[in-house]
This record gives sequence, C-alpha cells and structure tokens, in this order.
Amino acid sequence: MFRKILADKPHVICIPCPAQSHVKAMLKLAKLLHYRGFRITFVNTEFNHRRMLKSRGPYSLNGLPDFRFESIPDGLPPSDENATQDTQAILEACKKNLLAPFNELLAKLNDTASAAVPQVTCIVSDGFVPAAITAAERHGIPVALFFSISACTFMGLKQYKELKERGLFPLKDESFLTNGYLDQVLDWIPGMKDIRLRDLPSFLRTTDPDDYHFNFFMECAERASEGSAVIFHTFDALEKEVLSALYSMFPRVYTIGPLQLLLNQMKEDDLDSIGYNLWKEEVECLQWLDSKKPNSVIYVNFGSVAVATKQQLIELGMGLAKSGHPFLWIIRPDMVTGDSAILPPEFTDETKDRGFISNWCPQEEVLNHPSIGGFLTHSGWNSTAESISSGVPMLCLPFFGDQQTNCRYTCNEWGVGMEIDSSAERDKVEKLVRELMEGEKGREVKKKVMQWKILAEEAAGPSGSSSMNLDELVKGVLLKLE
Repeated sequence: MFRKILADKPHVICIPCPAQSHVKAMLKLAKLLHYRGFRITFVNTEFNHRRMLKSRGPYSLNGLPDFRFESIPDGLPPSDENATQDTQAILEACKKNLLAPFNELLAKLNDTASAAVPQVTCIVSDGFVPAAITAAERHGIPVALFFSISACTFMGLKQYKELKERGLFPLKDESFLTNGYLDQVLDWIPGMKDIRLRDLPSFLRTTDPDDYHFNFFMECAERASEGSAVIFHTFDALEKEVLSALYSMFPRVYTIGPLQLLLNQMKEDDLDSIGYNLWKEEVECLQWLDSKKPNSVIYVNFGSVAVATKQQLIELGMGLAKSGHPFLWIIRPDMVTGDSAILPPEFTDETKDRGFISNWCPQEEVLNHPSIGGFLTHSGWNSTAESISSGVPMLCLPFFGDQQTNCRYTCNEWGVGMEIDSSAERDKVEKLVRELMEGEKGREVKKKVMQWKILAEEAAGPSGSSSMNLDELVKGVLLKLE
C-alpha cells in the first residue's frame, strides 16, 4: 500500500542556483509542492550539501520517503566551507559544470524508476541554472523556471539585451560611474515608470563588453521563454505594473509568495526539521532579544554574499553606536574583504550593554520578534520579502546585483524603507537609524509596511492570489506535463 501511494505521486526535481538565498527559496517552494502531493527530489551541489549537513547536523537531510535529497559535483576547486563560493565561478558552474552530472542524475532516476520511485514528471529549475534547461530538453522532460527574485529585477535583466542594442552598455569609461550618466531615466521599459539606469541590476556598470555577469544574466532572461512556466517569488499587489507587462511577454507567469506565509498555511509539519541555512544558526540572539523592549532593536544583516571593506564596517559600527539604540548585528566570517571583522575599542565601550553580534541567525524568527523595530539590510530579495511579511521597516544599503533595484522599489514605490548612501558614513548611519526608530518618517514607513504585510497575508491566504496561483501552477502546468 505504501509503495502504491508513492507511485501515485508525480515526481518533481527541484534544482536551485547553488547560493544561500536561492537554496532557501527553492526549498520553500519544494515544500509547498510536496504539500500539494508531489514527490520531491531536491538537488544541491556536493559543496552546499556538505555545508547544510555541517550547519544542521548529520541527519538533517535524510528527508522523507517522498522528499529526498541528491547532490551533484559543481566542478569547482576546493574553497572555504564557511564562505560563499566566488559568484562568477558559481555562474560558470550553473551554465557548464552542472550539465553532465545533472544529466547523469536524470538518467539514474529514470533508469531506476520503480513502483516506489516513479519516473521524473518535470523539473522546477532555478532560472539561473541554464544547464538544467539544456538537460531537460535533452531528456524530453518539461521544465518550469523559478526566479527567486523580484519581478522588477527580472524585468531589469530582461532589458540587458536592449541596453546593448541601444549602445547604453558597456560604459564608455570609468567616469560614467560618477558623471551623472547612470541617472538618466529610461522611459521605454514596460511597467517601470521613472526608472533610472542606476536602478537596474548593477551588472551593467562595467566598461567590459564581455563582462561575464552581464552576459550570463542577459542570456538567462532571454532563455526564460523556454520554460513551461515562469514563477516569481512575489505577490500580485506588490508588483502590479511590472507583472502586468510580464503577463503579456510570457504565456504562463505565476506569482507565488511570500513563500513563508504560504508555508504558514500548511497544517502538517513533517518537513519542519529540514532547514535552509548553509551557516549554523546561533539562536542565542533570540534569548537576548527577549530581554529588550518591543520595537526597540535595529537588526543589521547584509545577507550571504555581500562583502564590506574594513572602513565600511567601522563606519557602520560607529553609526550604530552613536544612535543610542540596541542592535543585533550579523557579521559573517567572510563578510570583510581581505581582513577580519574587528571593530575598534571605542565601539565595544559604547555598545557593550546594548549590542549583540552573531555570525548567523534564524532571520525570519528574528524579524518576527516583537523587540525588532527596524532592519538595516542589503536589500536582497529574500530579506526584503521577509521584512515586508514581518511588518518591519527597512534601512537599505545595497551593494550589487538586484539590490539596487529592490532598494529603489522599497524606498520609492512601496514606501517601506529609507536608503543609506553607499559611503555609509557614521553620521549618516546614526541619523537614519534614529529617524527610522523614533522619527516622523520612521512612523510613516512603519505604517506603510504594516499595510503591505496585510496585503501579503491576504495573498498567501486560502483564497488569496498566491495560493490560487500555486494551485493553478500545479493543476494547469505541472500535472498536465505528465
């Protein structure tokens, strides 16, 4: 009977781009699909598989009979397992190195298909793993593409080809980074009113026409049409205008988010033990937060990839110290370029009673803690979506990639954040932290983010747009692909 139940389930392979935020988002989507009746095979690289076992424990990826983990080599040289791999190397692996081992895995799963383990029905691939699209075509297996980024970021990437054709890329020389060239408004991008060149994903900011990042993301945006469906981690109300434009560009676009709010709707919890983090979570910070007053703590975290200079770290630290507010600051072991993350003695003296520094933490638990009053973030998409879902206003300090686009929308379109200048000078940091935590602008931003939180919860509710889109993806696309 048990074997028969498993055999009746359609079998989906989920493969993320091998970076923390992508793994986390794809794993949440995989859990949602499992809850909707799919057998899941989740594919990590061997490097990230080892990291998850190290951070979560030796049995943490045992899964269930119908939710299994596989790993494939990424073909990259050995690197520090406490640090994110080089981003260009990851992208090169996603395009080339993963193709042969992923082909072998597909062949193995289908060759050994049995009553208990049915053949692969379809693939849900990260939109930034082109090797999986190529492999799916080779094996005749349909593929749906999941972009764990904002729709506005994807639309920005979709313009890369046009930027090239219009002669806006590459930059003529380095002076174009500072001479106002990036401030020009692009009035031809569908659904993106008053968007400036500097608001698009930052890989265009180069004088090299062969820049790997630019060309990789341009290619991925162009290949999105090869998927049976395009899935975004967002919700309809948040990005209405951009999504309206995307609906006319692709036959099947599904907004499914915020993912955690959808997972909160699930009644069973047999997958709760499967965590998302490649670093070990230091939960002591939650006990520290318990001792703080409601809405009193500023949470600081720049995600899994962004790196700062030693000077930036010192300026941020002293700005936090001078603000007078309690703070929880996540400083990864690999966050400071070419140096250890050592803060000056005066920082320690000023903050010893009201600061908590940790290597990593369970971010969503932190954001939902009643003592958190604001989030100083790099504007990565997972962090932005989680902050909105938790009703926490943001201070945005974007570093690279999609972060500039997310920051623009967070601050200018949705009204849920304020931007910090990239110099991150201590006086500016102090002023903005105070404004967010105690000022009039901060109260406006808090009110606005609470309104968006309600809309996000409605989207993820049983009859909300994201829940209905998930049902439609399952019934109208994934099940019909069998």
